Amino acid sequence: MAEKKIRTPRFTKRAEATPLPRHAASSPRRPWATILRVIGLTLAVVLVSATAVVGITAWKIRSSIVTEAIGGEVGTDEEIRLASIGEMQGAFNILIVGTDTRDGQRSRFGDLSSALNDVNIVVHVSEDHTRATAVSIPRDMVVPLPACPRPDGSSSGAASGLPINTALSYGGLNCVVLTVQQLTGLKIKYAGLVTFGGVAALSNAIGGVEVCVNAPIHDQYTGLDLPKAGKYTLAGWRALAFLRSRHGVGDGSDLGRISSQQVYLSSLVRKIQDEGVLLNPAMVYGLASTAAQSMTLSRSLSSVDTMVAMALVLKDIPRENIIFAQYPGTTGVGGIYTGKVAPLTEVANTLFAAIRKDKPFRLATDSTGPGSTIKGKPKDAESAKGPVIPGVLGQSAAQETCSVAYHY
Repeated sequence: MAEKKIRTPRFTKRAEATPLPRHAASSPRRPWATILRVIGLTLAVVLVSATAVVGITAWKIRSSIVTEAIGGEVGTDEEIRLASIGEMQGAFNILIVGTDTRDGQRSRFGDLSSALNDVNIVVHVSEDHTRATAVSIPRDMVVPLPACPRPDGSSSGAASGLPINTALSYGGLNCVVLTVQQLTGLKIKYAGLVTFGGVAALSNAIGGVEVCVNAPIHDQYTGLDLPKAGKYTLAGWRALAFLRSRHGVGDGSDLGRISSQQVYLSSLVRKIQDEGVLLNPAMVYGLASTAAQSMTLSRSLSSVDTMVAMALVLKDIPRENIIFAQYPGTTGVGGIYTGKVAPLTEVANTLFAAIRKDKPFRLATDSTGPGSTIKGKPKDAESAKGPVIPGVLGQSAAQETCSVAYHY
């Protein structure tokens, strides 16, 4: 009875005939079945192979990452709940730190025996993921340093009268995070530390970034040589020399350098959005691999899923809603601020109150700072919505700007 239930009447006669040789068993009457089987097997192989490649890629990147605990991330065995792809929820803050310490670079940039956090950019992404604000803190700004636990278990005491770029030497990446949290009132969950060599490698991985200069720039300290006004595509050590140039741009101060750096950063955002960089798997892998080899990340940022989730958020923010701002400060003040940058506390309080409350704000159209100038006629529309905060310098990613050459 069981055999009758599973027999197919349509093939009864063929089943009773003499069995065909094994090599002739395929029926020529149903070629579409063979095609479907081939397609099915091919898809299965592709899917399995793709999954394996992604898994190996993620493992390779993850295994290369150097991590450091920040904030409450204590103990190497502590489990941290990380966001998965597409699961970034609500507002978040990231601190990007650039350090001058790197073996093998003395011939290019002098003595690098110290470990200084010369670049400090805190990025706030809004609750609804439609706005992002990146605030650069001048490396020479004098700020109070909190007591900082060190990676080896010891602790540095609180200090005052020191520039912010000494925080790294006092207690590593965690000390920079704690200092910036104290200065801005922002809770920083994610942080990354990149070396000079890493900046050069990342600029290569992305294929270079186009910058505009309003006149020839020659900086003997970094080796930057841009012989005439116009546009240049910078990559590698040339890009790094541009980002590090202080004596070649603006008024020769750290404040002029920051506004010149924002020329590069805004152009970088436009390139990423216009060329679909974050939609190109090969380029994303190249960037992730380079970052893994040249960065120290907070444990909260060491997941590939988390990095990709952030990238998916950032790639969709309208460029007019991406603001590069400068922490309000001034030079020329005496006392502990001699030769350094003094914070403009009142303006800074207004700026960070808006960021903490997740409120949109605008920059004045003529507020690019001494190291850059808007290319062409300024456009009021090329800035996020909200009230203008007087005294805050910077630009939106939508504004095309040129670095201003420093004339001695």
